[in-house]
Parts: sequence; C-alpha cells; structure tokens
Amino acid sequence: MKAVGLDVGSLNVKAVILDGSSAVSFAMLTVSEGAEPSARAALDEAIISSKLNGDELYIVATGVGGKAISFSQQQKAITTCLARGVHYLFPAARMVVDVGAETTTVLKINDRGRVTDWAGQDKCAAGTGMFLQAMAKIMQVSLKDMAEYSLRAKNRADITGTCAVFAESEVISHIHRVPPTPKEEIIAGIHASMVSRIMGLLKRLGIEKEVAVVGGVALDGGFIHVLEEELGFKVLVPENPQMVAALGAAILAKENLEKGVR
Repeated sequence: MKAVGLDVGSLNVKAVILDGSSAVSFAMLTVSEGAEPSARAALDEAIISSKLNGDELYIVATGVGGKAISFSQQQKAITTCLARGVHYLFPAARMVVDVGAETTTVLKINDRGRVTDWAGQDKCAAGTGMFLQAMAKIMQVSLKDMAEYSLRAKNRADITGTCAVFAESEVISHIHRVPPTPKEEIIAGIHASMVSRIMGLLKRLGIEKEVAVVGGVALDGGFIHVLEEELGFKVLVPENPQMVAALGAAILAKENLEKGVR
C-alpha cells in the first residue's frame, strides 16, 4: 500500500506518492472542474508517472479544498502538512514561510517537525502569489522576468500600501510619473512591499534560524533576494516549493500506514 498526499489549493492541486521514505512521483494541475475532479486528475497523473501496478493507496488530503476530497482516508490542516514536509527536506528548519496564491502563513516548528506557533494573513491579496501575478500584468512583464528585473535594481520604489488595491495604485503612479520610475526599481519595490508584510509575521513569532520558504512565490529569485536582505541571512528553498504541503500529507499517510491505520 502506497502513501499519497494531496494538496488542494485555490489555483492548483498537487499530488505526491511515497514508496517507503522516498517520493516516487508527483504531479501538479490547475484546478479547473472543481476540487475533487482536479484532485483525481492530479492523482491519476502521479500514478501513471510512478508506474505503480494496482497498488492500494492511503490518501491524506490538505489545503483549502482538502475536505471536499471524498476518496481520501483523512484530511489534515495545511500547517501540519507544511511543517512535516519542510522537516523532511530541511531538518534544521525552525520557521516556514508559505506564500501561496491567496494566503501568506508563517510557522514555527520544533526539531520533530511539529507546529509550535503560527501567524497568517488572508484578508487581503497583498503579499500573495495572486498579488504578484497582478503586478506582473500591470508591469507587462512575465513572472519569470520579474525576478531578473528586481535583481538588477540599485534602488527600490516606495510602495507602502497595506492593501492590494492601494499598492496597485502606487505602482501605476510610478509607471506614469514624468520621468517614469525605472521598471526594475518598481518591481524591486513590489518585492519589498511583499517582504514587509512577511517580516511583520516573522517578527510577531520571533525570528529563528533556519527559515524555509515554500509556495509558488519561492520560485521568484527577486523576492527571495529581498527577503534575505531583510533577514540578514540566507533562507532555505526546496527544489519544488509548491509540492511541500502535499509531501507532508504523504508523510502523514505513511505514518498512519506504519501504525496499521486503514
């Protein structure tokens, strides 16, 4: 019997299959026809990739749509799964920054990968992946190029709005100034605006090394650079930062199998 983790987010669903203690397959698909059909499609893709031959599956689901997955054996909180996934990848990590599509969450974890404290914000899109995507559209730059522009900046535009709408207005103002603020400075300012919110959450919990950053925004090197400058030290970024919660869910599924839970 194989352990499976499903992370059903607002934009994407991720599936991870474990064989023993190793991940043998993973898949990520856009949520298109509802949580459950999308989760089944992601799981099917992961099964095909893993070349499993009729193995039974024990599935733990997580994420905003986790409770909608009727074919899972268990649902777990996203914070629990993130902590367990990060601990598997980075045993020395004591804090986790998860920048998702619609929410930002900061966790404190202990040396066993358990959550000891957490803080988050989901009342405004500012500081999230959707905010960054909206800013890229306004700047007429791809998300990949956002990082390259930001890393070239010698200065950062001042973007202080605590709400996504106000921040967007500030960005537009920078674009239409005479002369306009250089594109790289605006983008570096966007990253700095996101980081300022995250630093507030980190300071609320008390910053401890090591800090791991997960979620789709962790792929943005410009954002990571600004965060590291504010922290004063390097952060840990997984190779596949969007898959960490699904990995944690699969680890929990594996632990249940080892306990004989079916």
